[in-house]
Amino acid sequence: MNISSNVLIYNDTQSPEDKAICVTLQEIISENLIEAESKIWHGHPVWFLKGNPIVGYSKEKKGIRLMFWSGASFEEDALNVRGKKFKDASIFYNAVSEIDARQLKCWLEKSKIIQWDYKNIVKRKGVLERLF
Repeated sequence: MNISSNVLIYNDTQSPEDKAICVTLQEIISENLIEAESKIWHGHPVWFLKGNPIVGYSKEKKGIRLMFWSGASFEEDALNVRGKKFKDASIFYNAVSEIDARQLKCWLEKSKIIQWDYKNIVKRKGVLERLF
């Protein structure tokens, strides 16, 4: 598992409750997306497959937001915070006990096979194309 030191630093800067959520998410994501590259992108941890953003989390007022860039295509009711412009979908956590590891692993598997091409969105002038 190759975790960016900046992701670990991000986790360490959170409150104890939020840090526990972030560390749990980071561990599950890293164990299930071994081939992904992790880094801080737009201020929060994001995992990429071949340069395409797949999943990330961030601290927001409502809690820790776990976002899948292609999550709207997963057809998962629990990913109920949908993006208005793109294909993203999210869920918020306020306690580690709210994280269903089995469900998260399922979403991570879907994230490998259901992808929209965010990597080339600028080149395509905001138009997303399905990769898989």
